Amino acid sequence: MEEPLISFRDVWKIYGEGEARVNALAGIDLSIDRGEFVAIMGPSGSGKSTAMNIIGCLDTPSSGFYRFGGVDAGNLDRDRRALLRNLYIGFVFQGYNLLPRTTAAENVELPLIYRGIASAERRERAMLALAQVGLKGRERHTPAELSGGQQQRVAIARAIASRPTLLVADEPTGNLDTARSHEIMGLLTDLNDKLGLTIIMVTHEADVAAYARRTVSFLDGRVASDLTNLEAA
Repeated sequence: MEEPLISFRDVWKIYGEGEARVNALAGIDLSIDRGEFVAIMGPSGSGKSTAMNIIGCLDTPSSGFYRFGGVDAGNLDRDRRALLRNLYIGFVFQGYNLLPRTTAAENVELPLIYRGIASAERRERAMLALAQVGLKGRERHTPAELSGGQQQRVAIARAIASRPTLLVADEPTGNLDTARSHEIMGLLTDLNDKLGLTIIMVTHEADVAAYARRTVSFLDGRVASDLTNLEAA
């Protein structure tokens, strides 16, 4: 049986000491298989953002074990976590974080430059990624020439151009109206279905979470529920 892509075993994250101690995560067990599309929900302070930071190798557990693709990622040093992030994880945020004076293609190419990929291959990957998100013909447009939904598509193209194993999406529809939100969620669903891309998404919106195949809800640093969306319905 294949090992889960993401595996938490009794993961704690503790900030402060004594009376100031906060258990951001309090003994989490969680497994996510390759190819899953999982929504993470919960109120502010529930631990969902802390869990996502650990999953994305932006932080480490105070105790317990975090494995990514069979690697003991929770005990890697900063440089090795950065390498794992760079090679295997793509990020999409609520803000599009695009460079304003560069084209869509140049924005998508940027992280590939940091990976040392040659210019011709960078451009080829950028064009493919933009086509995959429905922006063929918009490659030379700057962010100011694109709608909010199109800018988020560029951000998604940038995340998938490096061909990650995992896409971490933090409130990816937070800046969009309802119609554009459903377009972006349809796109993420297609990427999950057609590319087999594992997606973990934080959202506050139940209708957005419904696009995922599974919803994990956090409360007070613990997993309060973990249901397939068929069960949740």
